[in-house]
Amino acid sequence: MLRDHYDVIIAGARASGAATAMLLARQGLRVLAVDPVARGRDTLSTHALMRSGVLQLHRWGLLDAIRAAGTPAAETTTFDYGEQTLLIPIKAKDGVDALYAPRRTVLDPILVAAAEDAGAQVAHGLAVRDLVWSDSGRVEGAWVSGGSQAPRAVSADLVIGADGLRSQVARLVEAPVELAGRHATASIYGYFKDLGRTGYRWYFRPGTGIGTIPTNDGDTCVFVSVPPERLKEELGTGLDALFHQSVLEVDEALAADLTGAASSGWLRAFAGAPGFLRRSTGPGWALVGDAGYFRDPLTAHGISDALRDAELLSRAVSRGSDAALADYQVARDETARGLMEVTDRIASLTWSMDEVQVLHQQLSREMNVALEVIRGFDGEAGDEMDGRRTSSVKSAS
Repeated sequence: MLRDHYDVIIAGARASGAATAMLLARQGLRVLAVDPVARGRDTLSTHALMRSGVLQLHRWGLLDAIRAAGTPAAETTTFDYGEQTLLIPIKAKDGVDALYAPRRTVLDPILVAAAEDAGAQVAHGLAVRDLVWSDSGRVEGAWVSGGSQAPRAVSADLVIGADGLRSQVARLVEAPVELAGRHATASIYGYFKDLGRTGYRWYFRPGTGIGTIPTNDGDTCVFVSVPPERLKEELGTGLDALFHQSVLEVDEALAADLTGAASSGWLRAFAGAPGFLRRSTGPGWALVGDAGYFRDPLTAHGISDALRDAELLSRAVSRGSDAALADYQVARDETARGLMEVTDRIASLTWSMDEVQVLHQQLSREMNVALEVIRGFDGEAGDEMDGRRTSSVKSAS
């Protein structure tokens, strides 16, 4: 049963939307999160969480649930540059002893359950179809419908779009792209049983990137990233042929292992899209996750970014003013811009082997910037995260 009014309505209940709903509900806000797809339904993802994402789950008290779901611990990250291989052990720090790559059928329901435990209402099968506007142009709610629910206007002090790359909320508020990437990779991925590989492993060759990522149920997610033009040109031969040929060109041993491995389902493909930073706040609205900031999946940082930005936004909402929401975008952009720019350069796939190693060093530095932002959350003054509501989300003007 929907209320007539909520403090916050969130379009989308995946990683960014569910995390934002959880954090806002822990503040005591009345939150409605809607998502048109069924709870726990799979979605396109490489699953890999970086240290910052694992740290967020630890801080929120959810990492044990990820482990309990059988998500394997990745204790190393390996970069394979052909003639040179760099193995990096994951050092225990800040409560993080390893990296984890949960299937989205595991991660998303855990976040949704945490949001509901905090008091948020999460309704699957419903979607934000339109927005409710005041005469002054401020968003004052949303039109929600789906299933047996006829279109209904529900008022809210704030509407958040966490509805992905092709966000309906971003379209409705006409959120402009303020920084656009120039490059994109097309990705093909699938799941394979008992590959005998532990840890994250990334392979880089000019024109191709590959990742092997251990995930739940004994599966390893294996993805191939190629220029979108190659996907278009060779799609007629089938995804399977392009996938295995790309792996063979990079690593014959991996190709042989995949040939002999049992496949868990079919291959999936993403045609690619250039990264962007959208304007993500305005009167009565905000964007989080891929709705506001998208970067090429080759660097596998999307989920970790989404969890970080969920907390940046929830802390801004707790301060209760449009100025605070504007500060959220500033903080997000300062953290995201460098990650997006170096990811965009890696996604060109036109670098030399020496150049891509330099780019990965830059990527590591940018990841550390994001990690320090999260570490700083626990040192901030205020009681935003202790379960008490600190302020209204209405404009202070």
